[in-house]
Amino acid sequence: MTTIIVIFVILGLLIGSFLNVCICRLPENLSVVLPRSHCPSCKNQIAASDNIPIISFILLRGHCRACQSKIAWQYPLVEALNGVGYFLILNHFGLTFETPIYAIFFSALLVITFIDLKHQIIPDVITLPGIPLALLAASFLLPTGFINGLIGLLLGGGLFYLIAVLSLLILKKEGMGGGDVKLIAMIGALLGWKAVLFTTFAASILGSVIGLLLIATRVKSRTDVIPFGPFLVLGALIALFWGNDMINAYFLYARGYS
Repeated sequence: MTTIIVIFVILGLLIGSFLNVCICRLPENLSVVLPRSHCPSCKNQIAASDNIPIISFILLRGHCRACQSKIAWQYPLVEALNGVGYFLILNHFGLTFETPIYAIFFSALLVITFIDLKHQIIPDVITLPGIPLALLAASFLLPTGFINGLIGLLLGGGLFYLIAVLSLLILKKEGMGGGDVKLIAMIGALLGWKAVLFTTFAASILGSVIGLLLIATRVKSRTDVIPFGPFLVLGALIALFWGNDMINAYFLYARGYS
Protein backbone atom coordinates (compact mmCIF):
# COMPACT_ATOMS: atom_id res chain seq x y z
CA MET A 1 0.00 0.00 0.00
CA THR A 2 2.90 2.35 0.74
CA THR A 3 4.24 1.82 -2.79
CA ILE A 4 0.82 2.57 -4.27
CA ILE A 5 0.56 5.76 -2.21
CA VAL A 6 4.00 6.94 -3.36
CA ILE A 7 3.16 6.21 -7.01
CA PHE A 8 -0.18 8.02 -6.72
CA VAL A 9 1.41 11.06 -5.08
CA ILE A 10 4.15 11.22 -7.75
CA LEU A 11 1.41 11.01 -10.38
CA GLY A 12 -0.32 13.91 -8.64
CA LEU A 13 2.88 15.98 -8.73
CA LEU A 14 3.44 15.26 -12.42
CA ILE A 15 -0.16 16.13 -13.29
CA GLY A 16 0.24 19.25 -11.15
CA SER A 17 3.01 20.36 -13.51
CA PHE A 18 0.58 20.04 -16.42
CA LEU A 19 -2.08 21.91 -14.46
CA ASN A 20 0.26 24.92 -14.37
CA VAL A 21 0.28 24.88 -18.17
CA CYS A 22 -3.53 24.86 -18.14
CA ILE A 23 -3.68 27.72 -15.62
CA CYS A 24 -1.38 29.87 -17.75
CA ARG A 25 -2.77 29.08 -21.19
CA LEU A 26 -6.52 28.47 -20.87
CA PRO A 27 -7.38 32.13 -20.09
CA GLU A 28 -5.50 33.09 -23.27
CA ASN A 29 -7.30 30.43 -25.35
CA LEU A 30 -3.95 28.80 -26.14
CA SER A 31 -3.19 25.13 -26.70
CA VAL A 32 -2.14 23.26 -23.57
CA VAL A 33 -0.19 20.76 -25.71
CA LEU A 34 1.93 22.88 -28.05
CA PRO A 35 4.36 24.55 -27.85
CA ARG A 36 6.37 22.82 -25.14
CA SER A 37 6.75 24.45 -21.75
CA HIS A 38 8.93 27.54 -21.92
CA CYS A 39 10.04 30.42 -19.74
CA PRO A 40 7.46 33.25 -19.91
CA SER A 41 10.28 35.83 -19.82
CA CYS A 42 12.92 34.61 -22.30
CA LYS A 43 10.72 32.07 -24.15
CA ASN A 44 13.43 29.39 -24.00
CA GLN A 45 12.07 25.85 -23.85
CA ILE A 46 12.40 24.24 -20.45
CA ALA A 47 14.55 21.10 -20.49
CA ALA A 48 13.05 17.92 -19.07
CA SER A 49 15.65 17.96 -16.29
CA ASP A 50 14.43 21.43 -15.26
CA ASN A 51 10.78 20.41 -15.32
CA ILE A 52 10.75 17.94 -12.42
CA PRO A 53 7.93 18.95 -10.03
CA ILE A 54 9.12 20.90 -6.97
CA ILE A 55 12.66 19.46 -7.16
CA SER A 56 13.65 21.56 -10.19
CA PHE A 57 12.30 24.70 -8.51
CA ILE A 58 14.50 24.02 -5.48
CA LEU A 59 17.61 23.14 -7.51
CA LEU A 60 17.19 26.24 -9.69
CA ARG A 61 16.54 28.34 -6.56
CA GLY A 62 13.37 29.68 -8.11
CA HIS A 63 15.03 31.15 -11.20
CA CYS A 64 15.06 30.35 -14.92
CA ARG A 65 18.31 28.62 -15.93
CA ALA A 66 18.60 30.70 -19.14
CA CYS A 67 17.67 34.24 -18.12
CA GLN A 68 17.65 34.04 -14.29
CA SER A 69 14.19 35.59 -14.09
CA LYS A 70 12.17 34.53 -11.07
CA ILE A 71 9.86 31.53 -11.34
CA ALA A 72 6.44 32.25 -9.84
CA TRP A 73 5.62 30.42 -6.60
CA GLN A 74 2.42 29.28 -8.30
CA TYR A 75 4.30 26.48 -10.05
CA PRO A 76 5.59 24.49 -7.05
CA LEU A 77 2.47 25.39 -5.06
CA VAL A 78 0.08 23.88 -7.61
CA GLU A 79 2.27 20.79 -7.94
CA ALA A 80 2.40 20.33 -4.17
CA LEU A 81 -1.33 20.91 -3.70
CA ASN A 82 -2.20 18.38 -6.39
CA GLY A 83 0.16 15.82 -4.85
CA VAL A 84 -1.31 16.36 -1.38
CA GLY A 85 -4.84 16.24 -2.81
CA TYR A 86 -4.17 12.90 -4.49
CA PHE A 87 -2.75 11.53 -1.23
CA LEU A 88 -5.83 12.63 0.74
CA ILE A 89 -8.20 11.15 -1.86
CA LEU A 90 -6.41 7.79 -1.92
CA ASN A 91 -6.18 7.74 1.88
CA HIS A 92 -9.89 8.56 2.24
CA PHE A 93 -11.46 6.43 -0.51
CA GLY A 94 -8.86 3.69 -0.91
CA LEU A 95 -8.30 1.67 -4.07
CA THR A 96 -11.77 2.07 -5.56
CA PHE A 97 -13.32 3.16 -8.85
CA GLU A 98 -14.17 6.48 -7.20
CA THR A 99 -10.55 7.42 -6.47
CA PRO A 100 -9.38 8.33 -10.02
CA ILE A 101 -12.67 10.16 -10.68
CA TYR A 102 -12.30 12.28 -7.57
CA ALA A 103 -8.61 12.87 -8.40
CA ILE A 104 -9.56 14.27 -11.82
CA PHE A 105 -12.29 16.34 -10.15
CA PHE A 106 -9.76 17.72 -7.65
CA SER A 107 -7.32 18.69 -10.42
CA ALA A 108 -10.09 20.43 -12.38
CA LEU A 109 -11.10 22.40 -9.27
CA LEU A 110 -7.48 23.37 -8.67
CA VAL A 111 -7.16 24.82 -12.16
CA ILE A 112 -10.46 26.67 -11.77
CA THR A 113 -9.36 28.15 -8.43
CA PHE A 114 -6.09 29.63 -9.66
CA ILE A 115 -7.61 30.97 -12.89
CA ASP A 116 -10.52 32.56 -11.04
CA LEU A 117 -8.20 34.14 -8.46
CA LYS A 118 -6.03 35.66 -11.18
CA HIS A 119 -8.49 36.47 -13.97
CA GLN A 120 -11.95 36.36 -12.32
CA ILE A 121 -13.16 33.84 -14.89
CA ILE A 122 -14.03 30.15 -14.80
CA PRO A 123 -13.17 28.56 -18.17
CA ASP A 124 -16.06 26.97 -20.05
CA VAL A 125 -13.56 24.50 -21.51
CA ILE A 126 -13.53 22.82 -18.09
CA THR A 127 -17.11 23.17 -16.85
CA LEU A 128 -19.12 22.63 -20.05
CA PRO A 129 -17.68 19.18 -20.84
CA GLY A 130 -17.30 18.61 -17.11
CA ILE A 131 -21.07 18.69 -16.49
CA PRO A 132 -22.05 15.73 -18.73
CA LEU A 133 -18.89 13.82 -17.82
CA ALA A 134 -19.63 14.31 -14.12
CA LEU A 135 -23.19 13.07 -14.61
CA LEU A 136 -21.93 9.99 -16.49
CA ALA A 137 -19.42 9.24 -13.74
CA ALA A 138 -22.08 9.72 -11.07
CA SER A 139 -24.40 7.35 -12.94
CA PHE A 140 -22.02 4.45 -13.54
CA LEU A 141 -18.91 4.78 -11.34
CA LEU A 142 -19.86 6.67 -8.20
CA PRO A 143 -22.33 6.02 -5.38
CA THR A 144 -24.09 9.30 -6.30
CA GLY A 145 -26.39 7.70 -8.92
CA PHE A 146 -28.05 9.22 -11.98
CA ILE A 147 -31.15 10.66 -10.31
CA ASN A 148 -29.17 12.23 -7.46
CA GLY A 149 -26.63 13.65 -9.91
CA LEU A 150 -29.33 15.00 -12.22
CA ILE A 151 -31.15 16.68 -9.33
CA GLY A 152 -27.84 18.10 -8.13
CA LEU A 153 -27.10 19.48 -11.60
CA LEU A 154 -30.53 21.09 -11.97
CA LEU A 155 -30.69 22.33 -8.38
CA GLY A 156 -27.21 23.85 -8.41
CA GLY A 157 -27.38 25.37 -11.88
CA GLY A 158 -31.00 26.46 -11.45
CA LEU A 159 -30.49 28.03 -8.02
CA PHE A 160 -27.44 30.02 -9.06
CA TYR A 161 -29.01 31.04 -12.36
CA LEU A 162 -32.03 32.35 -10.46
CA ILE A 163 -29.75 34.35 -8.15
CA ALA A 164 -27.96 35.80 -11.20
CA VAL A 165 -31.24 36.83 -12.87
CA LEU A 166 -32.72 38.34 -9.68
CA SER A 167 -29.50 40.30 -9.06
CA LEU A 168 -29.69 41.83 -12.51
CA LEU A 169 -33.40 42.63 -12.19
CA ILE A 170 -33.43 43.95 -8.62
CA LEU A 171 -29.90 45.17 -7.89
CA LYS A 172 -29.08 46.08 -11.50
CA LYS A 173 -25.69 44.37 -11.21
CA GLU A 174 -24.18 40.94 -11.69
CA GLY A 175 -24.50 39.04 -8.41
CA MET A 176 -23.49 35.64 -9.76
CA GLY A 177 -21.30 35.00 -12.78
CA GLY A 178 -22.12 32.48 -15.47
CA GLY A 179 -18.94 30.59 -14.59
CA ASP A 180 -20.18 30.06 -11.02
CA VAL A 181 -23.50 28.74 -12.37
CA LYS A 182 -21.74 26.13 -14.51
CA LEU A 183 -19.29 25.26 -11.74
CA ILE A 184 -21.99 24.47 -9.16
CA ALA A 185 -23.89 22.50 -11.84
CA MET A 186 -20.77 20.36 -12.39
CA ILE A 187 -20.32 19.89 -8.65
CA GLY A 188 -23.96 18.90 -8.26
CA ALA A 189 -23.82 16.45 -11.18
CA LEU A 190 -20.88 14.63 -9.60
CA LEU A 191 -21.72 14.78 -5.88
CA GLY A 192 -25.53 15.10 -5.80
CA TRP A 193 -28.12 17.53 -4.49
CA LYS A 194 -27.15 17.35 -0.79
CA ALA A 195 -23.60 18.33 -1.74
CA VAL A 196 -24.98 21.33 -3.66
CA LEU A 197 -26.76 22.64 -0.56
CA PHE A 198 -23.75 21.90 1.64
CA THR A 199 -21.30 23.47 -0.83
CA THR A 200 -23.42 26.62 -1.19
CA PHE A 201 -23.79 26.99 2.58
CA ALA A 202 -20.09 26.36 3.27
CA ALA A 203 -18.95 28.65 0.43
CA SER A 204 -21.20 31.47 1.66
CA ILE A 205 -19.80 31.26 5.19
CA LEU A 206 -16.18 30.96 4.03
CA GLY A 207 -16.64 33.80 1.54
CA SER A 208 -18.17 36.09 4.15
CA VAL A 209 -15.55 35.40 6.83
CA ILE A 210 -12.52 35.60 4.51
CA GLY A 211 -13.95 38.61 2.69
CA LEU A 212 -14.40 40.50 5.95
CA LEU A 213 -10.88 39.55 7.04
CA LEU A 214 -9.41 40.81 3.76
CA ILE A 215 -11.30 44.09 4.12
CA ALA A 216 -10.37 44.44 7.81
CA THR A 217 -6.68 43.90 7.02
CA ARG A 218 -6.96 46.29 4.04
CA VAL A 219 -5.82 43.64 1.59
CA LYS A 220 -9.09 44.32 -0.25
CA SER A 221 -11.50 47.24 -0.22
CA ARG A 222 -15.29 47.09 -0.19
CA THR A 223 -15.36 47.89 -3.91
CA ASP A 224 -12.89 45.14 -4.92
CA VAL A 225 -14.23 42.04 -6.62
CA ILE A 226 -13.59 38.84 -4.67
CA PRO A 227 -14.23 35.79 -6.89
CA PHE A 228 -16.71 33.28 -5.48
CA GLY A 229 -15.38 30.30 -7.42
CA PRO A 230 -12.55 29.44 -4.98
CA PHE A 231 -15.04 29.36 -2.10
CA LEU A 232 -17.30 27.02 -4.07
CA VAL A 233 -14.25 24.82 -4.62
CA LEU A 234 -13.46 24.77 -0.89
CA GLY A 235 -17.08 23.99 -0.09
CA ALA A 236 -17.16 21.18 -2.66
CA LEU A 237 -13.96 19.62 -1.27
CA ILE A 238 -15.33 19.75 2.27
CA ALA A 239 -18.50 18.12 0.95
CA LEU A 240 -16.46 15.46 -0.86
CA PHE A 241 -14.45 14.41 2.19
CA TRP A 242 -16.71 15.13 5.15
CA GLY A 243 -20.07 16.36 3.82
CA ASN A 244 -22.09 13.23 4.50
CA ASP A 245 -20.65 12.81 8.00
CA MET A 246 -21.34 16.45 8.85
CA ILE A 247 -24.89 16.31 7.48
CA ASN A 248 -25.66 13.07 9.36
CA ALA A 249 -24.16 14.50 12.56
CA TYR A 250 -26.33 17.61 12.19
CA PHE A 251 -29.54 15.60 11.82
CA LEU A 252 -28.62 13.38 14.76
CA TYR A 253 -28.02 16.50 16.84
CA ALA A 254 -31.29 18.03 15.65
CA ARG A 255 -33.25 14.92 16.59
CA GLY A 256 -31.63 14.76 20.01
CA TYR A 257 -32.26 18.45 20.61
CA SER A 258 -35.94 18.16 19.61
